[in-house]
Amino acid sequence: MNHNTPLSPRPLSRLSDVRQRVLSTAQLRAHGVTTAEINEHCRPGGGWQQLLPGVFVLHPGPATGEERLHAALRYAARPLRDASVPAQPAAGEAHTTQPYPDAMITGLAALALYRFPSAPSLLTLDRIDVLVPRLRRLRSAGFARIVRAPALPEPATVIGLPVAPAARALADAVRELADATVVRRLLTEAVRGRHCEPSAVVRELSQARLLGRPHVVDAVDSLLAEGRAIAEDRLYRMVREHGLPDPLWNVDLRLPGGPHLGGVDAYWPDHAVALELDTRSPQQAHGPDDDAQMSEYARKRECLERLGITVVHVTPKKLRDALEQQATVVRTALMAAADREPAARVVVLPR
Repeated sequence: MNHNTPLSPRPLSRLSDVRQRVLSTAQLRAHGVTTAEINEHCRPGGGWQQLLPGVFVLHPGPATGEERLHAALRYAARPLRDASVPAQPAAGEAHTTQPYPDAMITGLAALALYRFPSAPSLLTLDRIDVLVPRLRRLRSAGFARIVRAPALPEPATVIGLPVAPAARALADAVRELADATVVRRLLTEAVRGRHCEPSAVVRELSQARLLGRPHVVDAVDSLLAEGRAIAEDRLYRMVREHGLPDPLWNVDLRLPGGPHLGGVDAYWPDHAVALELDTRSPQQAHGPDDDAQMSEYARKRECLERLGITVVHVTPKKLRDALEQQATVVRTALMAAADREPAARVVVLPR
């Protein structure tokens, strides 16, 4: 396509790429379409429609869900210096430039693009949330709702669209939801669908100051329980798939006739090796009670190691991203037992 040659509205209406069916006033003018011609084509019975201020779809009839997404991004994106329509890429060639700078889909629309089962379909959404930098002078309009961030995250690309990371999109969706069941379901689907770790979700909810809402707190409790169950399942798989000896699962350790030493997630009594999963939520890990909780972790670990018990500390993220490496860490601890002094005798009880 020669961008230096003015184009009439007729060939524009026949463009097949969805990005070229949804154009701004500046882009239409760059192709030689006057304001009078735009108004003529958008009158009742005309072939075009104005979806948002300064954004048009070049066909009659209802806009598709994808066209509404492009329209919201076209409205919110920082204007490009070259307002002309991007050329169609050659076969097998991807667009190399960001068509919508400083804008990305977030909220429920993003969750629909990520295929969350509980997210509504794009066509049923009254609003499409678009994340932009905080200093952009832009207001919500029509179905495009502007959401601001001090700094934009790195977007994912879904069907060619810039989309906020799942955890951020989830927080933006939860901000607008009052139904506890829906919130709980979306948070659970984020973990089950492996879109993000519970820690990332809670971090975004905390930064959005949503953890003071009772229905969000209840959903977070369910999310953390779901996350722990998934982490435990990965732990069982690590033992099974990497040929580690079976431990005693979820037990309490005590000194004979003495005090309680603490609970551990796995214990190999013949090797005096204990494993502990750290599934604290981010508000626990970075909140005012962090020092006290870390002191408790350190006290338990120091006490067990003083008795000759090796403590292996793992996180759900390590189990997800480096399962084989974690299996090696555990195997090394088990093999080293032969070179250590025998551990003190402890009583093992079900937890």
